[in-house]
Amino acid sequence: MGQLAARAAVGAVNGLTARWAGTVARDRNTAFAAPGVWPLLAFLADGADGHARVELADALGVPADQAASAARQVLATLDGVPGVDSALGLWTRRTVEPHAAWLAGLPARAHGVLTGDEAADQRALDAWAAERTGGLVDRLPVALTDDTELVLASALAVRTGWLRPFRDRPFIPETGPWRDRVLPGLLRVSSVLDRIGVADTPDGRVTELKVLGNTPVDVHLLLGEELMTPGQVLGAGLGLLTRAYPLVPGGQLPYGEAGPGVRVVRELDTRPAPPTLDVTTVAFDLTAHHDLLAAHRLFGLTTAQDTGRAHFSGVSDFPLAVGSAAQSATASFGERGFEAAAVTAVAAVAGAAAPAPRYRTTTVEACFDRPFGFLAVHRRTRLALVAGWVGDPGTHPEGEETHDPFGV
Repeated sequence: MGQLAARAAVGAVNGLTARWAGTVARDRNTAFAAPGVWPLLAFLADGADGHARVELADALGVPADQAASAARQVLATLDGVPGVDSALGLWTRRTVEPHAAWLAGLPARAHGVLTGDEAADQRALDAWAAERTGGLVDRLPVALTDDTELVLASALAVRTGWLRPFRDRPFIPETGPWRDRVLPGLLRVSSVLDRIGVADTPDGRVTELKVLGNTPVDVHLLLGEELMTPGQVLGAGLGLLTRAYPLVPGGQLPYGEAGPGVRVVRELDTRPAPPTLDVTTVAFDLTAHHDLLAAHRLFGLTTAQDTGRAHFSGVSDFPLAVGSAAQSATASFGERGFEAAAVTAVAAVAGAAAPAPRYRTTTVEACFDRPFGFLAVHRRTRLALVAGWVGDPGTHPEGEETHDPFGV
């Protein structure tokens, strides 16, 4: 595929992320990875027929006859990103013989066998999930049953350390839904003002903070106006990836309240100093489980669930229907870096006192002190690898040791 087709594939995956974000609740933590779901749906679409094929293509945002090649492009993009590990696996019972043409479209050596021993098969696939995510997700998100004929699964793990670490410090918001709580605060002062920006979107203003990783993966924190929904905030962040909305960078923001959570102030100081960006946010450690069939229309899996007929004649002559589909995801943002993982599976069944101040300095103060969204983004392609919402960051573990994969 050429660059135009590659950009179209990234746009299609980000489109699914945007639509998925529309289902997020404001007060709940969640994380999800559309790049873990999209290739599975694409390979299914390639082998589907009838109305199931139409629905899957609509959910994908690409024609069904282009879905497999687009899925391979997405998987190739993931494979080329340092700090990102991805895998795709297919397991079938011996009664299901996949067509060679369809099987050839999957990654090499992806095909395994289900023995029919449910417990043994479950252990094997759980071990695959744990191994492929470095233990971040320790089991397959679907349970195998006596009726399971085929499992198509993906695993995705993302790790990046910060170019400049934060400082861990308890943080107590003075207003908003987290008011008077002792939160796991993260603080950082920088002279690079343009890491922050404010955008006007059709749904309201959104503040974007880019936290640069030491791999080609960055994390964008997104704070919208208080009445905006998670879907609107995350949708705005995805729009910013394509420059759909004008973004005013930190160095050009006006004095005073410049955007959600952002204030630009001029203060007296004891010595000359360059403008600074003073960021306060919170650490988070999230896990989420998504039943994809509970949102079957979003994922194009409505007709495919009907066990009264076969829907995937391009996959196998054995009659197949979708019996279960789910994703388990985790995301952790801390003082030294970010890590996240997702395992997705579709199972088919049959059918800072000072001297007197003399100088003026400018400070851009950014404070994420209420629910906000995040996107882990591949810097070059702008593919949103993982998205999520921080509705409740928990309490600062004063005096307790916490898991830090980037520490020593």
